[in-house]
Amino acid sequence: MDQAVETKHRTAIPAAAAHPLDPFSTAELVLAARIISDHFGWGDDLRVETIDLDEPSKDVVRGFRPGDRIRRIGRFNVYQRGVMGVWQGKVDLDAAKVIGEVFKPEARAMVAIEEVLEIEAAVKADPRFQEALKRRGLLDELDFMCVDPWTVGNFGHELHQGRRVLSCFIWMRTFPDDNYYAHPVEGIHPLVDLATLEILEVKDYFEESGDFIPVPRTPLNYDADILKEFRAPSVPLDVVQPAGAGFKVDGNRVTWENWDFRVGFNGREGLVLYTIGYTQKGKRRPIVYRASIAELVVPYGATERNHYHKNVFDHGELGFGRMANSLSLGCDCLGVIHYFDGVVPGLFGDARTIENAICLHEEDAGLSWKHFDVRNDRTEVRRARRLVISSISTIGNYEYASYWYLHQDGRIEFEMKATGVINTAACKPGEPGRFGTEVAPGLVGHIHQHVFCARLDMEVDGPNNTVVECDTFALPAGPDNPYLNGFAVEATPLTTELGAKRNVDFDRMRYWKVINPDVKNWVGTPTAYKLEASSPVKPFTHPDSPSGKRGRFIEHQLWVTAYDPDERYPAGEFVNQSTGDDGVAVWTTKDRPVENTDIVLWHAFGLHHLPRPEDHPVQPCISCGFKLMPAGFFDQNPVIDLPRTKNEASRHASKCGCSASEAAE
Repeated sequence: MDQAVETKHRTAIPAAAAHPLDPFSTAELVLAARIISDHFGWGDDLRVETIDLDEPSKDVVRGFRPGDRIRRIGRFNVYQRGVMGVWQGKVDLDAAKVIGEVFKPEARAMVAIEEVLEIEAAVKADPRFQEALKRRGLLDELDFMCVDPWTVGNFGHELHQGRRVLSCFIWMRTFPDDNYYAHPVEGIHPLVDLATLEILEVKDYFEESGDFIPVPRTPLNYDADILKEFRAPSVPLDVVQPAGAGFKVDGNRVTWENWDFRVGFNGREGLVLYTIGYTQKGKRRPIVYRASIAELVVPYGATERNHYHKNVFDHGELGFGRMANSLSLGCDCLGVIHYFDGVVPGLFGDARTIENAICLHEEDAGLSWKHFDVRNDRTEVRRARRLVISSISTIGNYEYASYWYLHQDGRIEFEMKATGVINTAACKPGEPGRFGTEVAPGLVGHIHQHVFCARLDMEVDGPNNTVVECDTFALPAGPDNPYLNGFAVEATPLTTELGAKRNVDFDRMRYWKVINPDVKNWVGTPTAYKLEASSPVKPFTHPDSPSGKRGRFIEHQLWVTAYDPDERYPAGEFVNQSTGDDGVAVWTTKDRPVENTDIVLWHAFGLHHLPRPEDHPVQPCISCGFKLMPAGFFDQNPVIDLPRTKNEASRHASKCGCSASEAAE
């Protein structure tokens, strides 16, 4: 870089970040992209997959004090239009230069929404596509066709080699703004070269037989402007906090009750929580250094026609953060709200701000604890509240709503709510086949799974932790169990990575604890947090299949690895058209020690979904998740000190002055 260019960048450096873990601002992303562009010299051919914060070492973060110098370095993946492979490297914003780079010739960048917008027009203009529609008598409805590109995985197809491609599925509208997922055009699949927009082939599975599956025509809509008829509205249910919010926000740092943490965001994972800690009696205790949902794969079970391609990695192929919604006050979140914006890099080196990408608010959480003493006729009762940090991403037909909950009693909970529109295919009415459910006449929803992977970088009472597996056993008959009622828990430390590939076992009521062997509670046992795996999913994709190789993290509900800052995503850094040669299944073959050291937990959980008619035309929320619960972390109930309160806004329904039906009117 010449001196003039370097000087230009130096004068454009944005205001200093307040903390080493603050995500890049809009100005920082634009500056980083400009430095990268000048370095490679590709001009308008530069394409940006990701630019995000190169998180400083943990020692730097733990030792940081306000006013300390913060060095801002970014990681990037970029590529040149029309050239296969990805350049991966780091960019130093202070020095205004790229400080490391490596070319990955076999890597395929994730797919950007800007790239797919032109695909529909290219497909519709292709004579082979028009001929396929003509065979079905649909050519007159060409303008109503909706071309939906999907990633293809790695099945060894000749046309995929040396290219970055997408396979398209076709739906159609029957009128403007119609829900097109109600009208699939079955069996037509254009294959598109994403770099050139060349239509490589148009596969028509019914071209030879002519036995076309008809397009289902029944309108099935959810848009209020189309439905027009609604049930009587419910009475208002307001969340009122006259004294304001109970949390405090300082930049990206949040404090609430005894908790403190930092909010982060990036284009691939979306919402990230950093340095989660709990303070009691003036002592702050760390629990989780970094928590995120690092991957999601959606394997479908249908083998017919082109549906076997449906094995999408929504983080690694598309970017969960890039697809985040701008949340609406009074709709997505209720109460007294604080929003955080999300900033993600654009494909062409710009930056896009997603306003209100993250919502922070409080919720009533029901009963915290209660006891009635029958002898003195006294009752003590405390209500609970929780802090909610949430974000919602739209990935094609699905919405994924991510919720982190912090509870007053030290629990950390994650819930994923899935809604949106199920992916549909057409069938002959009454003949849905073995792979799905007929959700409407001629409309089938295929069986599938949603398997998420949480990356939990733990630091329970300090950086060195051990995972202990806890199994419950019934004692054998004998002197120790004369009445055959005995059962007990046996705890086994997981000491190496290969030995720490574990599954949920209901027969043993298995759970895992993350302990700090060097810190003891008042009864002399290690302080610990328990992972409650409440949504395990058994995979049915064969691990040696083309799809199974790419998503091996779903084979086990728990993986434990020694911390490595470069091991970020359980299916690997580059997932699009990948072969499975990267990711947690590969890393653990090193069999590194994971006892009393800096460890990362990878927890696979999710949903097993055979669609119901009730899931269409739009799916009610279904949810999954997990909990991290204190298990000897505290010496006693940490909310024993909650003060007595009574909600004065609560009233008897009979004393409200009107009936519920009158209030609705």
